[in-house]
Amino acid sequence: MRRFALPIAMTAFPVLALLAAASPVLAETPKVVVSIKPIHSLVASVMQGVGEPALLVRGGASPHTYTLKPSDAKALSAADLVVWIGPEMEGFLEKPLVSNAPKAKVLTLMTAPGMALLDAREGGAWEAHDHGHDHTHGGHGHGDKAKDAHKDAHKDAHKDAHGHDHDDDHDHDEVNTHIWLDPANARRIVAATAEALAAKDPANAETYRTNAERTAQSIDALDAELKAALAPVAAKPFVVFHDAYQYFEARYDLSAVGSITVNPDRRPSAKRLSAIRAKIAGLDAACVFAEPQFEPALVRTVVEGTRAKTGVLDPEGGDLPEGPALYASLMRNLAAGLRGCLGT
Repeated sequence: MRRFALPIAMTAFPVLALLAAASPVLAETPKVVVSIKPIHSLVASVMQGVGEPALLVRGGASPHTYTLKPSDAKALSAADLVVWIGPEMEGFLEKPLVSNAPKAKVLTLMTAPGMALLDAREGGAWEAHDHGHDHTHGGHGHGDKAKDAHKDAHKDAHKDAHGHDHDDDHDHDEVNTHIWLDPANARRIVAATAEALAAKDPANAETYRTNAERTAQSIDALDAELKAALAPVAAKPFVVFHDAYQYFEARYDLSAVGSITVNPDRRPSAKRLSAIRAKIAGLDAACVFAEPQFEPALVRTVVEGTRAKTGVLDPEGGDLPEGPALYASLMRNLAAGLRGCLGT
């Protein structure tokens, strides 16, 4: 009996159909630009299997002093979605979003629904466990200490910071902008990103939402891990370089008692350094933490004559490779740095 071979395309069809069903829809991937590494990590996790976001502030560069490059301007001009904290954090990006990214949807995380916000702290020395006032934008508490924070207040703070001169003992922002250091906020960032991407790219909406759920679960596991790791050192007082860690402190009930400087771009006054040294001595602070981007000599200055040790904390993961894994590594490194200095 004569046999007829089926065309290759027909025999391969079931396999191709299964592959198509299991993969993200092949459509033009949204061009996404993210400002800083911790947020880029969370966005990249949501986009896994579909595409990769572009990052503006690379390596150990600081968003406080960053200058936009021509390649950054080009990326913004092609962007479908830009994700940033807001003008209080990335002031360098405020005008370019208007001039270079007119067609992009802008996701401003400081005003995302449910985001829990903390007031920035004034002065160099704080009372232990004084984490400021909590806010939640959009009126969704999600079980955290929360009240309303309004976008207009953020804008007013930004204008004030750029329109008037202040000495270095006064806060430039009314709200602390390091929101990603609270894992609960990280989950909200992931959820807001998934919805923004789904709106831009409905064909892959299911993939974004599935990735977001998986990422949220991994953040929950990380949160539990960090709570257990930090519990033994929660009561030990310490001083940080600048007030970047308030969300981390509040989440894990840590005992930071002050910062060397409020504005990391300006050297603190002799009066500030003297007050911090007195606080370190008076509270017998166990550690003073520097940051890799800023001047370590200041830390050596404030510990002179005290029993405090020194360590290093990095709130942005400057030395870590960018990508989905960065966020968990950054948070674990903070916990390890605190335990390493406070735990002996």
